[in-house]
Amino acid sequence: MTVYYGVDFHARSQTISYLDTADGEVHQRELHHQKDDVRCFYQQLTGEVVVGLEASGYSSWFEEMLESLGHTVWVGDATEIRRLARRRQKNDKRDAEHILELLVKGEFPRLHRQTAESREVLRQLRYRQRLVKISTMVKNNLHAIALGAGLSLQSQLSTLKGRERLEALPLAGALAHQREAWLRLLERVREQVTSVERWLKGQADGDACVVRLRTHPGVGLLTSLCLVHRLGDVSRFSTTRKVAAYAGLEPMEHSSAETKRYGAISKAGSRLLRFLLGEAAQVAVRTDDELRAFYKRLLTRRGKAKAVVAVARKLLVRCFIMLRDEIDYAEFRRRGVTAQGAAKSGLPALTHGLVNA
Repeated sequence: MTVYYGVDFHARSQTISYLDTADGEVHQRELHHQKDDVRCFYQQLTGEVVVGLEASGYSSWFEEMLESLGHTVWVGDATEIRRLARRRQKNDKRDAEHILELLVKGEFPRLHRQTAESREVLRQLRYRQRLVKISTMVKNNLHAIALGAGLSLQSQLSTLKGRERLEALPLAGALAHQREAWLRLLERVREQVTSVERWLKGQADGDACVVRLRTHPGVGLLTSLCLVHRLGDVSRFSTTRKVAAYAGLEPMEHSSAETKRYGAISKAGSRLLRFLLGEAAQVAVRTDDELRAFYKRLLTRRGKAKAVVAVARKLLVRCFIMLRDEIDYAEFRRRGVTAQGAAKSGLPALTHGLVNA
């Protein structure tokens, strides 16, 4: 028999509501994360245990602990859970009871969760992104020191010759000390970036989905890894619009009757995924003829920023189709030509989603 536990989770404590199969009564328990042994409480649970809680930014350690104990974790949409509440009053005990009730009735608004491997890869991708930001900050400070001494390095700072010119500057006092400190920090950050990229490359080796996506121009190691591990099982997306909405690249609509208004993109979902798709889009337009023509048309009408976003959305749709149909870039182009030819001749296309991609 499956035993459900509704948890109202907070950063420092949690309220648990569960149904005792022995007496049929609902019991509650409060645990403080610093004072109580949370692991011991969940370790003593036997049988098939399903723990439900609202999505939170502080619950990753709790979810991983439950998975290590062999329990099933369901994470629910917090907004939808609150909408389904019949009572206006809200407190921790009632929230835990409400989550338990949704679990028992089969109405719990369950969200998709990445696998443990995907969560690890995404953490490393975010870590690398932070390291790159630190590296940029360090370079900006070194450029400021060089400009203050009358030397403009621009992009030469990343080269050996540029660093030698920076080190040869006659600086004294605090500036000389700061120059040496920034250079040492830059070297350490570069080593960390190299180490993370080596780890990511090891994760990509042998992954058929990553290899398939990397056949598309502009899609490199980081973008393909982020797409594969962020989207997960692509069969859960029924249309390409839902994939774009999941990534936050779908324009927001404000329409009424015959009036149609489309605004900026929603920017929901992963900010890192949108950033990597934007970087990949700027590379893809250099080698892909269709994307280049599409980019140039929008560039004159909408400007560079919106054109890049539009190409990023189209690139996301292409990658989704390649993952869904398990095809590489060459097969995608072949099917696209076939679909376009069928559309021009008035015959039904054998593939869907390719003409508009």
